[in-house]
Amino acid sequence: MVVSADMKEPKVVVPPPGPRAKAFIERDHAVTSPSLTRTAPLVGVEARGVWVKDIDGNVFLDLSSGIAVTNVGHCHPKVVEAIKRQIELAIHINSCDFYTLPQVELIERLFEVTPGKFKKRAFLGNSGTEAVEAALKIAQWHTRNYYVIAFIGGFHGRTMGSLQLTTTGVEARRHFKGMMQGVFHVPYAYCYRCAFKQEYPDCGLWCVSYIEDIVFRKLCPPGDVACMIVEPIQGAGGYVVPPDEYLPALARLCRENGIILVIDEVQSGFCRTGKWFACEHWGVEPDIVTLSKAIAAGLPCGAAIARAELMDWEPGAHENTLGGNPVVCAAALAVLDVLKSERLADNAARVGGHMLERFREMAEEHELIGDVRGRGLMIGVELVKDRRTKEPARKERNELLTKAFKRGLILLGGAGASSLRLAPPLVLTKEQADVGLRIFEEALGEVEKGK
Repeated sequence: MVVSADMKEPKVVVPPPGPRAKAFIERDHAVTSPSLTRTAPLVGVEARGVWVKDIDGNVFLDLSSGIAVTNVGHCHPKVVEAIKRQIELAIHINSCDFYTLPQVELIERLFEVTPGKFKKRAFLGNSGTEAVEAALKIAQWHTRNYYVIAFIGGFHGRTMGSLQLTTTGVEARRHFKGMMQGVFHVPYAYCYRCAFKQEYPDCGLWCVSYIEDIVFRKLCPPGDVACMIVEPIQGAGGYVVPPDEYLPALARLCRENGIILVIDEVQSGFCRTGKWFACEHWGVEPDIVTLSKAIAAGLPCGAAIARAELMDWEPGAHENTLGGNPVVCAAALAVLDVLKSERLADNAARVGGHMLERFREMAEEHELIGDVRGRGLMIGVELVKDRRTKEPARKERNELLTKAFKRGLILLGGAGASSLRLAPPLVLTKEQADVGLRIFEEALGEVEKGK
């Protein structure tokens, strides 16, 4: 059976994981790196729209979109057709040594939708972490500085350079001594759990003042900083949305001190938040923006797009073999077409607003919900044992993930205290959202009752 994009409800034919899934998972455990975390015992074999079918025939409503990757829906027909068409022409031409049509066309199209009307240049890679590595090298080459300001709770990848920026948890950093030195981490504007024990707005954005008054005066001369890298909405950290003044204040700080501002839109980009890129909610134009995940609907692609004058490095300073692959670029071009023609930013804002309202209504009835936050279809729900102490409810969060999965709903946890991340495909309808919300609340009720 091929999954239909028009399905109305999940279909659980055998309690997941079923027998075939269990057998396959045993095979996986015997050969695959144990470093991989698994949210649920899902062995997916087919996917269409917002639906994923597993090896036992169960069909799940996907509110994760592969960690904000399938923004246009699983296997969108226009993307599939673009891939097929390009495969028949050429699968690989090394865009490092030669030239390919889809690569340049994609870059030109990305320039049209990314923030800023200034002249730009781009480097294409294979992932978000590679996009971040490129951004770091661009900033260090251009400025000849190597200090970097990053944010606690941020996630920017796991390769040895970007790993030095990633602070969602010690698991990713334990035993690894990175080669890149000079990273200073500062608290993000996570107002629900303020690192400075302040209350917004009475805090006066002390988290920004801390950079200016403490870091720049006591730890790191701003004139020696190559760049600041920040997620406009923290992703793996739990979909943390900062106050409206925060991102403009960081941009001002960078501008006044001649620091390159890198905005990581790997998870928040491509209409996820109701705009093409999340930083547009606050009118901020990055000097460099890093992209990946949704850019090619699941094919490996990443991009660092910078003000043209910042990419003044010499030939050979940074290259790769598979970046700009023509099949991947063809898929990405189709993604841009679908996002625009189907007005998926508008749908994300509309359906996401509906879901946020429903989650806030749930919070009035369910004491486990401590915080609800988000923009568009990038929604964070944080569970707590006690709303006064805000003690994280990790066990309950994990139980909720399991109970929802057994009902046919795919959710994501967050590396934050006890957060859930909801990032469905942007083709999600209000009716499909209501199905997911109903299942979510049923599972939450069971967790609260201790069943």
